[in-house]
Amino acid sequence: MNAAERGLSLLETLVAVAIFALLAAVAMPVFTDAMIAARRAEAQGVMEELMQQQERYFTQANTYIAFNAGSATGEAKQFRWWSGRSPPGSGYELEGKACDNDDIANCIQLIAKPGTALVDNHFKDPQCEQLTLTSTGQRTASGPAASRCWK
Repeated sequence: MNAAERGLSLLETLVAVAIFALLAAVAMPVFTDAMIAARRAEAQGVMEELMQQQERYFTQANTYIAFNAGSATGEAKQFRWWSGRSPPGSGYELEGKACDNDDIANCIQLIAKPGTALVDNHFKDPQCEQLTLTSTGQRTASGPAASRCWK
């Protein structure tokens, strides 16, 4: 057998594995950050839709309506409490309640909580944590990068 037919040496294989491991180590954090940002954007889109739905309800009933995962009334059940296609696959649990220091008839805040027991509890959003959208147009987040969470 000549040298071209022998295949890779152990050293060549180890170098190839080391290069692959280095590339994977660099790519994993970027991929993870992109997945978190995608789930955050998905939750924000659903929150915008829910706020429009709340405004339509307000024009008919002259009040907003609180909702959460445990809502029992028919009116409250019309509002989606998860951010993804289904609750187990969602990154955020959504809730609508009266704005702080106000009445539900005047103001509602939609809150997206990441990784609760009712959605994907492994999901975490360390940069933004909890997202909030109010009927007055205020968009906030509770995490350390809160100023960059809403785009």
